[in-house]
Amino acid sequence: TVPVLRFLRRYPTLFHEFPHARYASLPCFKLTDTALMLHSQEEIIHQSHEADTVERLCRVLMMTRTKTVSLRSLHSLKFDLGLPDNYEKTLVMKYPDHFCFVKASNGSPCLKLVKWHDEFAFSSLQKRNESNVVTGEDSSYRDFKRGQSTLTFPMSFPRGYGAQKKVKAWMDEFQKLPYISPYDDSSNIDPESDLMEKRAVGVLHELLSLTIHKKTKRNYLRSMRAELNIPHKFTRLFTRYPGIFYLSLKCKTTTVILKEGYRRGKLVNPHPLTRLRDKFYHVMRTGFLYRARGLGMVSQEELLLDKPEDDLAEEGSEEEEIVEGSELEEDSEVE
Repeated sequence: TVPVLRFLRRYPTLFHEFPHARYASLPCFKLTDTALMLHSQEEIIHQSHEADTVERLCRVLMMTRTKTVSLRSLHSLKFDLGLPDNYEKTLVMKYPDHFCFVKASNGSPCLKLVKWHDEFAFSSLQKRNESNVVTGEDSSYRDFKRGQSTLTFPMSFPRGYGAQKKVKAWMDEFQKLPYISPYDDSSNIDPESDLMEKRAVGVLHELLSLTIHKKTKRNYLRSMRAELNIPHKFTRLFTRYPGIFYLSLKCKTTTVILKEGYRRGKLVNPHPLTRLRDKFYHVMRTGFLYRARGLGMVSQEELLLDKPEDDLAEEGSEEEEIVEGSELEEDSEVE
């Protein structure tokens, strides 16, 4: 919605404007040294965390029914999954024993998993509980593996909500249901059963866990609904289980956020890419504030300074509008 010229001039810390060599009135732009340095840092992060990115992409494919995802759906999730911009060439082509390109029945290009990886078929919930057993914090996962208990989702309710007897009883019944791994076959489960609902919650929980910001747009999830074998009206799960998920309408976009990924508004385990994106935000905001006063007031060292997370969170903090259950259901019907 912003004209290109105005957008480029809005962020002089990233885009340097200079006159054309022949036509003085024609504005030209190039990336600043700061922008090039940030890009170089991003490339280094992608290279050093390539194995982690490959595993994340494999696990997304392993959750689907046909072990295949359309490139269109992956393109939407590319930023949230932390994939390189040109991952089709730099990542997929580099690992032919993991991925291959195929065409769906409608002719659309897709990415397919070549080989199943047992070592990746453990959900983040299982890994978290297993680590608690190793550290001696919790022994419930040991009982779960023996078939003596169920695996429970960590929940954090809004103040006063979880204390209601009716809600507590309902959540207790939900937690007592068997845990179905998102990597297990679910074709034999009754689609109308409570067990299938818990399985769908587990799939959405796992997919959000694989995103580096522990959140994504609701419409991005909708494009993968059929392949993930989750209900058509799966968006209602986000308001039925406010202890696990919450929804934001910030920037007029419905974003689904995994609650356990955050503590006091900050990521619990930030990925290096999230820290770099914080730097990008700081550089953009600084350029926006100083664009009328001249960038000479800001040194490159200050632009690239690792700011404390508290400062970055304070700069970008805005009131988020949380969607209530009935409001979301109406919204879902419209969409």
